[in-house]
Amino acid sequence: MSATLSLKRVPLFSHLADPDLARVGEVTRERQYPKNSVILFEDDPGDALYVVLSGKVKVVLIGEDGREVILSVLKESDFFGEMSLIDEEPRSAHVIALEDANLLVLRREDFWRCIESNPSIAFGLLRQLSLRLRHANHQIGSLVLLDVTGRVARLLLELADKHDGLSVPRTVTHHQIAQMIGSSRETVSRTIRELSDRGHIEVSKQNIVIRDRQALRTAAGMA
Repeated sequence: MSATLSLKRVPLFSHLADPDLARVGEVTRERQYPKNSVILFEDDPGDALYVVLSGKVKVVLIGEDGREVILSVLKESDFFGEMSLIDEEPRSAHVIALEDANLLVLRREDFWRCIESNPSIAFGLLRQLSLRLRHANHQIGSLVLLDVTGRVARLLLELADKHDGLSVPRTVTHHQIAQMIGSSRETVSRTIRELSDRGHIEVSKQNIVIRDRQALRTAAGMA
């Protein structure tokens, strides 16, 4: 897939006309990262925006004891690294490849030249930052106000909505879910069994199917 076609699927650039997309594509570079490799380290200089062409990456904070907290999992057409392009501060988190990942890289100088020639990119960036801030607010609220069952229920709904609206692929492990909601793998496994016993979800080797969305919404404080 060409850089132009890939960028057209990215919310930040999707509104651009094909000639403008082609100009952005001309200044990007493609890079491959194997599974489990570190793409960015926290506190690295922030000098580029990254777009996920294929694979998945996780944005994580790592404590001094080695414990990880997953802030987000990004897939095809998602992007990261935009904050450092704006404030020129170091990277705020690690980014690690969950799978073999293929990325497009847009350097800061080229990014700002793109904005100068297409100011609408800045408005697209503001919209995406607003969405991410709202998501962060939901995450903070969940950690503070919900028990583990509520946090698991909310996350399953969010992951299902990002997939097909009905299910969560089992590529998302219990360990990863625990890292995303601030719990332990054992507690998450027990909670998923309980939700399955209640008929709210159905667990198979391939996926977790949402059977009672309203019950999950109620548990997540979303009813």
